[in-house]
Parts: sequence; structure tokens; C-alpha cells
Amino acid sequence: MVNDSDTALLAVNLGTPDAPTAPAVRRYLAEFLGDPRVVAIPPLLWKPLLYGLILPLRGPRSAANYAKVWMDEGSPLLVHTRRLAAALQERLPDWRVLPAMRYGNPALRSILRELRASGVRRLVVLPLYPQYSTTTTASVADVVAEETQGMDVTLIEDYSSDPGWVAAVAGSIARYRSQHGAGKHLLFSFHGLPQRVADAGDPYPRRCLDSATAVAAALGLAPEQWSLAYQSRFGRERWLEPSTLDALDRLAASGVREVDVACPGFAVDCLETLEEVALGLAEHFESKGGRMAYIPCLNDAPAHADALAGLARCAVGSDG
Repeated sequence: MVNDSDTALLAVNLGTPDAPTAPAVRRYLAEFLGDPRVVAIPPLLWKPLLYGLILPLRGPRSAANYAKVWMDEGSPLLVHTRRLAAALQERLPDWRVLPAMRYGNPALRSILRELRASGVRRLVVLPLYPQYSTTTTASVADVVAEETQGMDVTLIEDYSSDPGWVAAVAGSIARYRSQHGAGKHLLFSFHGLPQRVADAGDPYPRRCLDSATAVAAALGLAPEQWSLAYQSRFGRERWLEPSTLDALDRLAASGVREVDVACPGFAVDCLETLEEVALGLAEHFESKGGRMAYIPCLNDAPAHADALAGLARCAVGSDG
């Protein structure tokens, strides 16, 4: 019989460079964009483009963006993920809770090997992607399958409509709007995905809509008071629409001057929420004559940790 003391929980996030420098960013992007789950182009075609053009161009530019939001303790994504893992540890005192990154450090593969070598018998893997996608959660599952032979593994694939998580997101948004004033419109911005991936059957767009609909319902919003869009496009192919930029432009054109933006596809704040949305898109909307307020991610908020700890316990049928 496996006891709680034999159980480990991995809170897995996407990843981040080790420093806001061009070399560190290039190393990180090489691993991230080299994953066939992320870019499904044959390596013989993709790698020359990646190493010859994309990394040399994106490295310095991305490093400058990271520098805008870098914290004293490191990358926002890593800092907040560590804090969230610590909050989960408090709620699961008999478990071993660790943060891990699919790309970069602390490396998921290395941590899995260490846990297996140390004799951990039961493992719960929680990818910090509320909405399942083959480009994110499935990539974590690939590594887990390769490194956990002989272990009792439970992978939490999706919690896009989990009541505890929905309540945590809705509560966070409600508190922010109560403290700072509510904009006329609430825009949910999710990370984008190439349209071809969705056309191939990836359920991500449906899961994003499920999340936004559930949170809007919990907030008591009418259909005209909220909408959904996708951010962080890359490359020239068609991505999920509408883009967050286009959605903001349409709101401005329709006379909406105050918009609140929340990013419930991100468990913690990171480059995409802090630099792209809170800084870049807010400045863009201001240039259109409006005011855009960014509502922070849940990060290590107690309600967030409570919801994720509940998911982990439920996954293994534990009340402890």
C-alpha cells in the first residue's frame, strides 16, 4: 500500500530562461522551440531556420523584454511557481511538493529521475496549464512516460472547469474590480495556438471557452460584458482568433474606453502577462484613447493553492 508519505507532487510550468540575457534566452528558446509538440515541422527544415534566423533575432529582443519584468529573485514565472509550490506544500504536509519546468530549470526530466532514484512510489503530476493542449500538457506527459517506469503516476490533464479553480479565478477578478473599479468590459486573454493544431483536433479552444464561460457565470456577467481572445502569436501562419490586440482595437472602435483583462490560461504571472499584456497591450489601448487594467494571475493566492491541492488529493483519492 502506498502512503501519503510516499507521494510526490510536481507542479510543472512551461519554463523560463536562467537570466534576462540573449545567450540565456537563446538556450531556453532552442529547447522550447525544438520540441516537436510545439513546432511540428520536420527537423531537417526547422533546425536551420531556428538556429540560423529565429534564435539570433529573437534572443536579444526577448532578453530586453524579460529585463522589463525580471524580479530580484529571478524570472517572474519561476519565482511565482516556487511560491505556489511552497503554498501547496503547506496544504499537503505529508507529500513532497516540488516545482518543475518543462523547458529550462529546474528541469522536469532531471527531477523525475531524482524522485525515481530516491524511491518515491506515487507521483502526481500537475501541469500548470488549466486548459489541456497537445502543445503543452501532452509534452509534459511525454517526458513523464519516459522517466517514470515502475512508479504509480497520476497526471492531471485538465482543470479548465474545476469548480474550485473557477471560484478562485472569479474571486480574484471580483476582488480586483471591487478595489480598483470595474471596467465596462472584461476580456479573457488566453495564450494562442496555430489554427492548424485546433483543426487537427486539439481541444484547447473549447477548453478556453469553457473556462471563460464558467468564470463569467460565477461573476454574474451578461454575454455583452465579456469576451475571449488569444495572445502571443508567433510566425506568419494563421492562429486562433480573435487576437487580443484585435479584440482591444474593436472594443476601442465601438466606444468602450475602460477594459479589464484577465489571463486565466496562465497559472502565474510571466513574460506574456506582465510584458505583453500589462505593459504592451495597455500602452496600445491607451493610444486608442482608452484605459486597460490588467488583473494579475492567481499566483500563490490561498484560494489557488487550495484549489490545486484539492485537485491533487482528488486525483489519488486522498482526504489528507
